Amino acid sequence: MTLTTTRPDYTAARKAMIDSQLRTSGVNDGFVLERMSSVAREDFVPEGAKSIAYMDRAIRLESGGFLPAPLFHGAMLAEARPSMDDRVLVIDGGSGYLPALVEPLVGKLDTVTPEKAANGAKRGDYTLVLVDGAIEHAPAALAKLVAEGGRIVTGMVERGVTRLATGRKSGSALALIPLAEMGIPRLGAFDRPQSWSF
Repeated sequence: MTLTTTRPDYTAARKAMIDSQLRTSGVNDGFVLERMSSVAREDFVPEGAKSIAYMDRAIRLESGGFLPAPLFHGAMLAEARPSMDDRVLVIDGGSGYLPALVEPLVGKLDTVTPEKAANGAKRGDYTLVLVDGAIEHAPAALAKLVAEGGRIVTGMVERGVTRLATGRKSGSALALIPLAEMGIPRLGAFDRPQSWSF
């Protein structure tokens, strides 16, 4: 007697994610919905989390990182509007899901860990930087990755509240503008340095 196991079909869960999380939150861009319909979130989470891969919150990864909720990625792509002219850097929170979403949309794609991006181990001249999580501040090392006039879309932490944020590089600095409030996992590599006070 042979046992056959069939892989669960996540198609209905993916459609429900599109209809009940993205569309109801105003993420209706065709290219975003197509990419998020095509990339299987369940392939980017631990085995025990596959059944909840499409829920509307972040999923902890075995590495200690997170796969953020679908709305964050959908809103990020809609805001970024990546194109084939873009040289893109994804600061990956550990799942690999965001690079998989973006890769067919752009001319060049690189990925780097938050730790390498925050400590200056990576240099670049990217027209678009996508940060797969929320940062407390944008250090000089992050600004050095972005080309002059280049764009960044990230999560941002302000007084404990996380928001999607977008910005551009001007001179040596990044100017970030907070947008919609949403739950976004914090990337500790971008926490503000602790200052001493007496």
